[in-house]
Amino acid sequence: MREHGGNLDLAQQRFGGRAEDWIDLSTGINRLPYPVGEIAAHHWQALPSRSEIDTLHQAARQAYRTTAPIVAIGGAQAAIQLLPQLAPRGRARILAPTYNEYAPVLAVSGWEIEEVRELDALAGANLAIVVNPNNPDGRRHAPKDLLALLPRVGYLVIDESFADATPELSLASEAGRPGLLILRSFGKFYGLAGLRLGFALGHADNIGQLAVASGPWPVSGAAIAIGCRALRDEAWAKATLARLARDCVRLDAMVQAQGWQLIGGGPLFRLYETPDGLATQEKLARGQIWSRVFAQNPTWLRLGLPGAEAEWERLAEVLAR
Repeated sequence: MREHGGNLDLAQQRFGGRAEDWIDLSTGINRLPYPVGEIAAHHWQALPSRSEIDTLHQAARQAYRTTAPIVAIGGAQAAIQLLPQLAPRGRARILAPTYNEYAPVLAVSGWEIEEVRELDALAGANLAIVVNPNNPDGRRHAPKDLLALLPRVGYLVIDESFADATPELSLASEAGRPGLLILRSFGKFYGLAGLRLGFALGHADNIGQLAVASGPWPVSGAAIAIGCRALRDEAWAKATLARLARDCVRLDAMVQAQGWQLIGGGPLFRLYETPDGLATQEKLARGQIWSRVFAQNPTWLRLGLPGAEAEWERLAEVLAR
């Protein structure tokens, strides 16, 4: 398995403790998740019906402000696994550094992979991939700049896994255009990554391909019920956006005394330059707070935002040691 956040098993092996003892800030997953509430028994017992899946699709369209064709899938990662089937293999260019699953998934299917550093360098690719906002540095691209790239590539895939917290960046409303595919993650903003729910939006032909490839029951009944409830709850989303904005300011201020420099991130995670990423991770881990480091950038440290007030208090205590 490639390097990812959320690897608490490694934290426990190295520093001890039970999973429930740890505060996992190594991901960009909301630590104050959507309140799931009661789920009717039939959502666990029966296979999801076509009408239930259609209802979920409509809830997602409403939340993403789009009328484009859409398919629910078991997380954005599941859509990434299907990308090699989108078109005959050719040259794929990925705007890097970014989420580290795209290159190996395409390479194993025979695609020629090239990582580039600037948006214009994607031109000419059979398949171009941009994560917007980017993971892990939060780099952002204006929708108009991405649309200008569309005629210059075969397919343009925009991974909007963190766009719920930055809705102004989303191209979901344009997803019906030929050659444009948008991936959305449900679990990050709503704090329910274990539900394994995501969406792909795009031209009808491509969404039809992905729907066939993902099978008749791509998501669970529980994911449909919870997804519909959360995606329609505009009041919760609005309040969460406001809280995340305040919490980013709070976290940045909290770590200033450590001499860390904010170099990127967004409303769900922050990326800091530290004197030594591994040493900083170890300091936090001795207080059972897990963070994300990067082998290729040894001074980087990524932190998600604490959730409950007790988590903020523990982080402040560990930093003060």
